[in-house]
Amino acid sequence: MAMATAGFRGTYTVLVTPFTPDGSRVDVPALRRLVEFQITQGIHGLIPLGSTGEFLSMTRDERAEVIEAVIDQARGRVPVLVGTGAEWTRDAVDLSREAERLGADGVMIIPPFYSVPTEAELMAHYSAIADAIGIPMMIYNNPATANVDMLPETVAQLSRIENVRYIKESTLDVTRVRDIVRLCGDRLTVFAGVLGYESFFIGAQGWVAVCSNVIPRLSAQLFEAALDRNDPAEARAVHERMVDLLWWVGGPRYVAGTKAALEMTGLPVGPPRPPRLPLPAEMRPRLRAVLERLGLLAAEAA
Repeated sequence: MAMATAGFRGTYTVLVTPFTPDGSRVDVPALRRLVEFQITQGIHGLIPLGSTGEFLSMTRDERAEVIEAVIDQARGRVPVLVGTGAEWTRDAVDLSREAERLGADGVMIIPPFYSVPTEAELMAHYSAIADAIGIPMMIYNNPATANVDMLPETVAQLSRIENVRYIKESTLDVTRVRDIVRLCGDRLTVFAGVLGYESFFIGAQGWVAVCSNVIPRLSAQLFEAALDRNDPAEARAVHERMVDLLWWVGGPRYVAGTKAALEMTGLPVGPPRPPRLPLPAEMRPRLRAVLERLGLLAAEAA
């Protein structure tokens, strides 16, 4: 059942998708455990089927299975936004309608990632989706994977589509957040996609985080210190605690590193699907050392 909310803000986890050990099926019990862990640790929202969720390596039926499990387990305690990105506009429309029908509170939609759409094509794509659903849309700028960079001026045009109310801004240029806020005003709420700590202080109202799969409490506390309590010193201290982990859940290893970390902390979620490979064995001791410094190994795995 969709959650009534005046607006999304906070730290939202872009969830990994647990698979069985042979990678052949979605591990629904593990997914439910992960959702429960996130919520009991204080996360503010959940986003299944984003890039971290390996949405491109799943069947349509598996995607529906994930949506149903996450929404059912969340039980309205936090908002659930569903990744519904697709190359073909018709597919994105169908996936977004399905997410709404299954009870999603919103959708997060990366641009078509092969056709390199122009601004006019982006407007047509997102307008078609907005016309088809009644739940809020979060557009997702990640030029490293989508092959299209939605510059702030383009985002300002997209924000005039009635249902486009949020953006996940995933470049490493924090001035993007500043400029989107300046150009869009109250029409659009910005979620950082990478630089959560930095973005909170120049106008972002949320963070779509990968690291929060592993450290949901710290990730939520970073937002709360920066925006709820307006305490930069506390936010800096929280960020310094988590910063070593960020390397392991970013860059080319973000899925493999996150899944390895969850296994080490007592929440096994299976391997990534090909072509992704598990985290190389020679890297695992260094990741384990980072988790040990965070106090996440034996105590939380027990």
